[in-house]
Amino acid sequence: MSHRIPVALAAVIAVAASFVASGRTLQKAWTPPRTADGQPDLQGYWTNATFTPLERPAELAGREFLTEAEAAAYETQALLRENSQAKDDIHYDNVIWQSESYPKGAANRRTSLIFDPADGRIPPLTPAAQKRAAARAEAASHRGAADAAEYRSLGERCISWGNEGPPMLGATYGANLQFFQTPGQVGIRHELMHGVRIIPLDGTPHPGPSLRQLGGDSRGRWEGNTLVVDTTNFTDKTNFRGPPATARQNIFSSEQLHVIERFTRTDADTIVYRFTVDDPATWTRPWSGELLMRKWEGPIFEYACHEGNYGLGFILSAARAQEKF
Repeated sequence: MSHRIPVALAAVIAVAASFVASGRTLQKAWTPPRTADGQPDLQGYWTNATFTPLERPAELAGREFLTEAEAAAYETQALLRENSQAKDDIHYDNVIWQSESYPKGAANRRTSLIFDPADGRIPPLTPAAQKRAAARAEAASHRGAADAAEYRSLGERCISWGNEGPPMLGATYGANLQFFQTPGQVGIRHELMHGVRIIPLDGTPHPGPSLRQLGGDSRGRWEGNTLVVDTTNFTDKTNFRGPPATARQNIFSSEQLHVIERFTRTDADTIVYRFTVDDPATWTRPWSGELLMRKWEGPIFEYACHEGNYGLGFILSAARAQEKF
């Protein structure tokens, strides 16, 4: 990947902004393929797997991008670390499931997916959000993790891993997507866990505030070659997360969460995915990030999270048996 280039001419800035902001060299104009009804074609299989952390590490403070040499070394070290997991590590099989057809890489040489704020970190919690976090911690301290099914995580209950978003921050493994398009809708299917998001493009408004979902309600529109998706109507139980190795797992929002996503196909094998998270009841300011989605052959296989979720039943029954001693 080329080094970031300065752009001096105002006339060029408008054309190059998305590439410069992403740390990419300005390339020859690329015309995306079109669907039968004239939309830019995003269809097919993509992966958003990446080694780039959500937040900038302290040792890289003040640096938005790595050099090409640094990025290559970082990827080599990350691959070595991932492939050196001990076989008794419960996540050892994650490595087996990874495929050479969708290597993770370091997204655009960024030191963090977050680029705004400029420090590459999630903004501080508001006082109200701090109180909610303290209340969650206090409630958890007075109950056993296996007292009831609802005390287990959404992931363990095979409801959502949080990677489905929005925003979509990738997954430890199976970080694969499939895009579908019809004249009035775009669909995004995730391998992990099983989510399919249907995004209307017909200009219909979001439903009223009484209808809320973990993944919110998404409405899309085209701005040139960019699909812009506006999502509201979240619940106060919505959590979103990326892989534990590169992202925090304690990111919870309020019903005021508002996410805007931008999908821009920049060449045959790349979609630049940008998102902005705004929740004035949770963070002191909005924050934005970027990652690359890369084309791969597919297909996506069924992620059978459970067959009757025997594991959850075993956890609860074992806890009841332990209580008798």
